[in-house]
Amino acid sequence: MEQVLLKVIENKALAPTVFRMKLEGSTKAITAPGQFVNIKLDGLYLRRPISVCDLEKNVLTIIYKVVGEGTEQMSKMKAGAVLDVLTGLGNGYDTALSGDRPLLLGGGVGVPPLYLLAKKLLPEGKKVTAVLGFNTKDEVFYENEFKALGAVTIITTADGSYGKRGFVTDALDGIGYTHFYTCGPEPMLKAVYRATKTSGQFSFERRMGCGFGACMGCSCKTITGYKRICKEGPVLMKEEILWED
Repeated sequence: MEQVLLKVIENKALAPTVFRMKLEGSTKAITAPGQFVNIKLDGLYLRRPISVCDLEKNVLTIIYKVVGEGTEQMSKMKAGAVLDVLTGLGNGYDTALSGDRPLLLGGGVGVPPLYLLAKKLLPEGKKVTAVLGFNTKDEVFYENEFKALGAVTIITTADGSYGKRGFVTDALDGIGYTHFYTCGPEPMLKAVYRATKTSGQFSFERRMGCGFGACMGCSCKTITGYKRICKEGPVLMKEEILWED
């Protein structure tokens, strides 16, 4: 973990309520796709955890959805603003387990961390398929970016307004894969758990107090005991997950 000051160099709307922010500064603590950063915001006690979408030398890209006071504040920031950020948080995806044909399944703002993952897997010679799910056509983002990397990219929308109608699990028929990686809202993750046939890695979203394992506020039960989503996670293996009703 590293605490750094990062300068906003871009803050752009990609879809209604979804923004891409690029931050310039030290990114050396970020070592794996699937890790996250924790951002301090004026007047708010808790930092806001946001997944890492991309890294280019000293430029960090995050994509976030406006869902409350903190992200609303972020959406109004202009280039030149400086943020206090904890970087290199959490354990990311393990690409050594991918096999030759990894499958990436992302829902909404669960899509961004899969972009950096695809960016790592493709140069390793892996054939990557990415299924990205959204509610409606207006919410779709990063389709072209995944395609530009060389990933086979499939879009699903719940209302059928773009791509395949339904959810990411409705696009699984006919796709051969050796291992899967997923990130998204918990109902989607539960559906992926039931629908997939191989081992895989799940990235979870939880409310976090500190973001680095001190407060125990984001603990979840696994087959080997309680784990902190911010520290031992956010990525957990399929085989260790115990779903809570």
